[in-house]
Amino acid sequence: MPLAMSQVWLVLGPPGCGKTSWIRDQLVRHPGPCAYWRLQGPSFDNLEQGLDGGIDGAWLNDQIPELQIPAGQPSDLLMDDRLLRDQELLMVVEVQHFQAAISTCPEDIHPKISKQLVNLHLKPGRIVNFGVDSYLPNQDTLNFTTLEALDIDLQDSIWDPNSLSSFWFELVNGAYGDVYRAKALVNLPDGRCFFYNWIVSQQGSQFLPLDRIEPPHGRPKRLSRLVVQGKALNPTGIRSTIEECLFSDEVLELHQAPLRETNNNLQPTQ
Repeated sequence: MPLAMSQVWLVLGPPGCGKTSWIRDQLVRHPGPCAYWRLQGPSFDNLEQGLDGGIDGAWLNDQIPELQIPAGQPSDLLMDDRLLRDQELLMVVEVQHFQAAISTCPEDIHPKISKQLVNLHLKPGRIVNFGVDSYLPNQDTLNFTTLEALDIDLQDSIWDPNSLSSFWFELVNGAYGDVYRAKALVNLPDGRCFFYNWIVSQQGSQFLPLDRIEPPHGRPKRLSRLVVQGKALNPTGIRSTIEECLFSDEVLELHQAPLRETNNNLQPTQ
């Protein structure tokens, strides 16, 4: 059965248009429980989907700890009696969609998206479309004609901060191809994690710290990933440079040992 007792919003838009930031603002304002799910949008000729790999969900969950991201399928929420009784549950479904100039009518949703919604037992009560809805920001709603995608899993990786800054500057300034969109979750040796976000229409990048800081004890077991979309990308060059920017276990220990000692010295005495 569809998630009829709850609010389901479908948020569509091209890469980098501001979908996730807008979703965050709506979820923060919502007084009741919230849930988030990301669907894989359709690819078209010369337009390759960027596999988010969980970056957006991890960022939202850090900002909104009570946010529910189903471990299985969104329909798993139907098994939660508390949520079924709660009329205030808001489920937001995000989809990257290149064809911005479509209406917000349910019958005009791309068949691939509609089929996924049916299979997941989700029936949107509201469709939000960047590039169509006039109340949404449109400065970053770009019309892409050619787009390649690269997705790199960085699980367990720790970056040298200076090397990370140099790599990101090179990446968004064309050293590895014409990058139109890039985002990443990156881990630093002191336990911090940052959400890196860039779109070609912006003057600069966003470097947003996650609220949760891991203790400096080895490699944190949390999501770390890089997604790049652009034209004439150089995946080999990107991967090779990243390898040079990451800490080995030995170097990581040299950075973390003083941090642990400082933290221990700050512990209150009994």
